[in-house]
Amino acid sequence: MSNRISTSMLYQQSIASLQSKQASLARLQQQLGTGQKLLTAKDDPVGAGAAVGLDRALAELERFGKNGDAMRHRLGMQESALSQAGDIMGRITELTVRANSASLSDGDRKAIGIEITSLRDSLLEVANSPDGTGRYLFGGTQDGSPPFTRVAGSVAYGGDQTQRQVEVAPQLFVADTLPGSEVFLRVRTGDGRADVDAQAGNAGTGRIGSFSVADSTRWDGGRYRVEFGAEGAYEVRDAAGEVVASGTHADGDAIDVAGVHVVIAGAPAQGDAFEVGPAATRDVFATIDRLIGALALDPTTAPQRADQQNALQGAMRDIATAQAHLIDARASGGAQLAALDSADGLRDAQGVTIETTLSGLRDLDYAEAIAQFNLEKVALDAAQLSFVQMQRLSLFDLLR
Repeated sequence: MSNRISTSMLYQQSIASLQSKQASLARLQQQLGTGQKLLTAKDDPVGAGAAVGLDRALAELERFGKNGDAMRHRLGMQESALSQAGDIMGRITELTVRANSASLSDGDRKAIGIEITSLRDSLLEVANSPDGTGRYLFGGTQDGSPPFTRVAGSVAYGGDQTQRQVEVAPQLFVADTLPGSEVFLRVRTGDGRADVDAQAGNAGTGRIGSFSVADSTRWDGGRYRVEFGAEGAYEVRDAAGEVVASGTHADGDAIDVAGVHVVIAGAPAQGDAFEVGPAATRDVFATIDRLIGALALDPTTAPQRADQQNALQGAMRDIATAQAHLIDARASGGAQLAALDSADGLRDAQGVTIETTLSGLRDLDYAEAIAQFNLEKVALDAAQLSFVQMQRLSLFDLLR
């Protein structure tokens, strides 16, 4: 095999060298113009692939940020709605305390009942608060229509009991607004642990003054019944009807029922009874309706007045517990808002890290690029000069 050296071959090699150096110079000029060192994937296949993955991570963080903005809007609307609901319940509490005053007439109580009716309707409007985007705050995932409606004198819930979990940062989820069933329906009565009710049709003047779980170690959450006999004698019976305590009652005395101290004022008649048991759940609208019903009574006898006082006292306890329940709901929403702030910080930190890494992969080092550009330009100038000189030569000159 022999290699032939010719003028044409030298010419072609010089042209190829010039074209290569011009291409390198043009590439450097493009890098300097764009500020990017990765112009195409072939420049650095591994780096280009990594940059695409980091772009996707940044886009995901942006999506998480939009999720967080939507949740912050809805949770902020929930906070505002629950604040209004708390103000309404506070006003109802004030009116109930006033209605318990012995100096008020039946007409005064009925007037209070009218205002409380208006407040109940306002509370229903709050429960049906929209979020400003065509959805409703307290409908759970069935939030396309108002969740609460009045049906046959009571309030029905049309939403579901699901609380959305929305991802607002990688592997960090925030709960959406509470379903209305948790805010307005499942509300404890009494003091939240125990409750006391007077038996319907009591013939005496016995009134529930107050009660409290004085000894938590003895309170078992069972159902008990305080039955009165002649001359203030009473027996405490459990759910099976067994007598577990007995004694003689005097006006204002506290009766111990399995660790619950029940203060009964007035004089219960023989056959009167009071029920002690665990706090049940009732929707807040039914509690307000019971209060309105008690205010609408027209008592004419001492037992009827005692019955009204028991109803008003029970309503006042239930409304106070409902008010505390709303405060707990606000606290839950506040915790989610705090979680959103934490998610913002996490996304920002991750975004800075990703952008720094992307900068290292894509951004041009201008000092290095300019130095390389100058070297390539000198090399191109030298190659061009060499090519010009070579054009003047011929192999035939060597034969002379």
